[in-house]
Amino acid sequence: MVMRINPAELQRFSCDILTVAGMAKAPAESVSVGLLEAQLLGHVTHGLALLPDYVEELISGSMTPSGMPAELSSHGAVANWDGQRLPGLWTTELAVLEAEKRAATFGIGAVSVRNSHHIACLATFLEMPARRNKMVMIFSSDPSDAHVAPFGGLKPVMTPNPIAVGIPTGGDPVMVDVSTSITTAGLCGMKRSEGADLPGHWVMDKHGTPTADPKVMLDGGSILPIGGLDHGHKGFGLSLMVEALTQGLAGFGRADGPTQWGASVLVLVLDPALFGGTGAFNTQTSWLVDACHASPVRNGSNAVRLPGEAGLKRKHHALEHGVEVGEKLYGALQELGNQRGVPLATAQALTPAP
Repeated sequence: MVMRINPAELQRFSCDILTVAGMAKAPAESVSVGLLEAQLLGHVTHGLALLPDYVEELISGSMTPSGMPAELSSHGAVANWDGQRLPGLWTTELAVLEAEKRAATFGIGAVSVRNSHHIACLATFLEMPARRNKMVMIFSSDPSDAHVAPFGGLKPVMTPNPIAVGIPTGGDPVMVDVSTSITTAGLCGMKRSEGADLPGHWVMDKHGTPTADPKVMLDGGSILPIGGLDHGHKGFGLSLMVEALTQGLAGFGRADGPTQWGASVLVLVLDPALFGGTGAFNTQTSWLVDACHASPVRNGSNAVRLPGEAGLKRKHHALEHGVEVGEKLYGALQELGNQRGVPLATAQALTPAP
């Protein structure tokens, strides 16, 4: 059964859960908004499903509940921060704002963050800067874990290492959020818990055989890079770039042997106003969007859709009609609320989705 819950109720619930678990008000607000935004956009594996895990991390002491990132260096357009194990949604939000500020002066602003906690869904950081006519790019990796083998290899070395880009257009922004691997560890875990296969042969077992069975990840298997066994050198190359931009620039990563769930991040913001001009930039990007929309398609195929369009459509619908929450997730959130003494919306506040 799929139900709908008022977005404000979900945000209130998440924020209250986090503060009861010990998180300070400002980061709790940031994390609750970020998890809700992921849910609104349809990134359900990186949305409210993460809330119980974040509570566990707070209680265990693995996530720092309060404070600010420490500035390790600052030179004109760039800065390097230590996230101090603070919530990644909070540290990344602060990094985006700082990078925007520097970009307004230098045309480009970059903030690298080491030793942050998990930053959830990268797409959640894109819309607002893009609507402020800033082009934002976010790169992330987790040096404590490994799910993706190098192209031609069998042993996992890297994480899915996502790349996200928010592009202003004068209208709705283009919002790209892709992993450098075919799929994510989150989706593998969700399918595994459901006892289901992946939609395609997106992983390989420890012997190098491609499969749709996510359980091979528990026995030495790995997620394939973008391109799979055929063109996986492309995803591998992009993944190496992300590792260098995040762990390399921040000066902390796999070579240091971290063991706690977290993230290394690079936020890069470009201000078109200090290049060819905001109007000229939006003229070019709007033309490109229109040209893509106008491209003919194969018989029976849907019209061309730009990255982020489906997510923004889901978001607008959910803001008006409520957030879709499946029975399993609702049960998990309700159980978490019962444990922490924080009520979730009652059954009377829920209606079946049409």
